Amino acid sequence: MAITDILSAKDIESALSSCQADDSFNYKSFFSTVGLSSKTPDQIKKVFGILDQDKSKSGFIEEEELQLFLKNFSSSARVLTSAETKAFLAAGDTDGDGKIGVEEFQSLVKA
Repeated sequence: MAITDILSAKDIESALSSCQADDSFNYKSFFSTVGLSSKTPDQIKKVFGILDQDKSKSGFIEEEELQLFLKNFSSSARVLTSAETKAFLAAGDTDGDGKIGVEEFQSLVKA
């Protein structure tokens, strides 16, 4: 499944253009602009599955995967800065285990 099966290419382009500069990524505005905030829990879960990039599909998005978050939407997108990655992880990791699970991701998207 491709991310464009769930989100429109136009919305993805718009969301990515809003955070091209280093340290300009804001997960709330990104999720809203890309249209993820208005998706069903099942659709959000499918996007999570795409973002969970490690070979084992661990069921979690770890810090290294978060750093490459924008690249899931476009291969030409930038990587998140260390500060952006840490802030994103801190916002989503509600149980303090150092990674974001699917339920945490769904809560983060709807925040």
